[in-house]
Amino acid sequence: MADATGYISAMKNSSDSDIAERFAKIEDLYNKKLWHQLTVQLKELVKLPSMLKEDSLVQLFSKFIADFESKINPLSLVQLGMVALEQHSDSEQAIKFIERIGEKVKANDEAAALVKVLVGNIKLHKHDKRREVQDIIEEVDKMLSEYDGVSPVHSHFYLLSSDLYRIDGKHAEFYRSSLRYLGCTDIEDLSMAEQTKHAFFLSLAALLGEGVYNFGELLAHKVLESLQGTENEWLVDLLFAFNSGDVAKFRQLKPKWTTQPDLAAHETLLFEKVCLLCLMEMTFRREATQRVLTFQDIARETTLPVEQVELLIMKALSQGLVQGKIDQVSGNVDMSWVQPRVLDKDQVKIMMKKIESWSMAVSNMEVMIENQAGEILTY
Repeated sequence: MADATGYISAMKNSSDSDIAERFAKIEDLYNKKLWHQLTVQLKELVKLPSMLKEDSLVQLFSKFIADFESKINPLSLVQLGMVALEQHSDSEQAIKFIERIGEKVKANDEAAALVKVLVGNIKLHKHDKRREVQDIIEEVDKMLSEYDGVSPVHSHFYLLSSDLYRIDGKHAEFYRSSLRYLGCTDIEDLSMAEQTKHAFFLSLAALLGEGVYNFGELLAHKVLESLQGTENEWLVDLLFAFNSGDVAKFRQLKPKWTTQPDLAAHETLLFEKVCLLCLMEMTFRREATQRVLTFQDIARETTLPVEQVELLIMKALSQGLVQGKIDQVSGNVDMSWVQPRVLDKDQVKIMMKKIESWSMAVSNMEVMIENQAGEILTY
């Protein structure tokens, strides 16, 4: 049984004046049964450096919070437990600790989902039970799919998912999960080391991920700034080269990217991807009425032999990157569509020019119709 009053009294006599002062406020709120205000104070308390030493948070939970945990908002209770979880040296005891909290909050979907994610995190990083973690991810995904909007649990869920896919070497799945994690996480809450780690692994996943041809969202994210001034700064240049289908830049950066073992081991895959992106970019840059690309043009831009161009086009068509018709006799392809992508600044400028061109064409058509309206109406 928790001895709340005895614990508060002991903490008020702490040599740390900040701790003593905070517990004086906590005691007042506890005696007045102001549970919400008390929860707010506790969330601030657990962030203090002095509370992160040894088992201070475990003691806080077992000797104080356990006394009134049924009065606390279920999600807040799990969030407090999540901080205390880090001070459990024994992983089995940690799972029992968080599952005990889970039994008390199982009626609340958000809180129950977060408990499962925390258990999954321990099973993945402490026991490498990937199959069990995959089951947890699928279960939590169904729970969160019924939630309207983004909850505080989504960030932890996507981080767990991305960690599993990174360990499994599933680049495309990791790329999507990690981007979602960053999408519901304040970048300022991450240390520079964490930002650099995410930027590095995301960049590799974008380059190596099967079916990943949209780099715009990553290139626009602030997390890439963490690579500036580091030994991996070249990754940003390489991403821009791929996004614009710049084969020459890709070759120019080869001395850099071949120093990374995963990239060096997949040189053929990388070359094929940058060629496919080059073809997409060639299609995108042309006006809708001028999208007949000759095999010679494609060979020149991609540096591929002409006899391999048709195979490249067929791969692009089969993967849904472009749509069009190949004319083998004439040696060209008539492109009718290119897969939408998140655009970088240069690509947005191209799109603006296209919009201006379309607008002018519409205006010219309008003037023509007005001038010839009389002739049309006589028929």
